[in-house]
Amino acid sequence: MKEYQLVQNTIDFVKEKLQNAEGGHDWFHIERVFNTSNLLLNHEEGNTLVVQLAALLHDIADPKFYDGDESVGPKTARNFLVSQSVDEKIIEHVVSIIKHMSFKNSLETEGTKFTSKELQIVQDADRLDAIGAIGIARAFNYGGFKNRELHNPDVPPNLNMTKEEYKKSTAPTINHFYEKLLLLKDKMNTKTGKKLAEERHQFMLDYLDQFYKEWNGAE
Repeated sequence: MKEYQLVQNTIDFVKEKLQNAEGGHDWFHIERVFNTSNLLLNHEEGNTLVVQLAALLHDIADPKFYDGDESVGPKTARNFLVSQSVDEKIIEHVVSIIKHMSFKNSLETEGTKFTSKELQIVQDADRLDAIGAIGIARAFNYGGFKNRELHNPDVPPNLNMTKEEYKKSTAPTINHFYEKLLLLKDKMNTKTGKKLAEERHQFMLDYLDQFYKEWNGAE
């Protein structure tokens, strides 16, 4: 099968699978990560097919929506790629990226760390979609989806969470800025990703300044 057709088949599969997904983790999120991954590929080295397949399949079954089960996504991706007769080396690489790219896995203190140029590109693209104007919108969309408070001054951010604490957190959405979003700029892998993250990071800082002014009734 030609690479173009494989990518198109993957797009069709993901669109169908995520047609009823929460707004921050829907097809449009995947499309943005896919497009940003391609943008990064213009400046960074990496296997284009691996990057594109991983970008398209990275949230095919986000554990947040599967009772925290981290095996569903990789398994779903593998089964689909096998059905498309993709080479096993590519399948293994794509599945490894899906297993290791999430923020919560960076909180683990044990375990073997997998990395590759392709992982770094897709991870940066995904993290870029979690910050800036889009990141703010996604954070509050998910907070509303989970019926969380916007902000509660009596609930301070937990800046030293373990992976399990992060997965179980029900904190107000503003806390998420300090517990994840504002940390992502310094976790970017690629030179291009770091550059793009700067502006988006500053936008979040400006937003928080305005948020607290309005929250506290300041001029």
